[in-house]
Amino acid sequence: MRVFGIDPGSQCTGYGVIELTSGKLKSISWGALRSPAKLDFPGRLKLIYDGLTDLIQQYDPDEVAVEDLFFAVNAKSTLKLGQTRGVALLSAVKLGKPISEYSPLEVKQSVVGYGRADKSQVRSMVKVLLSLEENPEPHDASDALAIAICHAHSAGLKSRLASHKGSGARS
Repeated sequence: MRVFGIDPGSQCTGYGVIELTSGKLKSISWGALRSPAKLDFPGRLKLIYDGLTDLIQQYDPDEVAVEDLFFAVNAKSTLKLGQTRGVALLSAVKLGKPISEYSPLEVKQSVVGYGRADKSQVRSMVKVLLSLEENPEPHDASDALAIAICHAHSAGLKSRLASHKGSGARS
């Protein structure tokens, strides 16, 4: 299973592509789409949409995982993040990709084992789980890889539960 993870942000949107084969995680690619500071907000949304669409077509994932919205103190920032998430979701939907969404707490719990982990702890565990030689940069990319890993863990668990139910076992 190939998973494309997205960490949406209006200034920097991280992406990460992983593959889960026979229970082993492997990194395929990661990076970030950065918006020029002088670009207006609608232009940033277009840049993110076009960039994610190109990347999803290039890597042809089986599924897309996106970080769910968290509520910031600043309402204006929350609205912009919501719009950026909408563009990310649209890019996957238009290409017919199934989408799953995970809260930051779920991602940290899945990757680090602690829902209140900081960014450096997440990045360190992403490095370990994917057997990388160095930390993935920038943080947005390591967060996107963490989102993809969270989905791979979740999808693997759902698959095992489904096969367990199909085997006639009682719960």
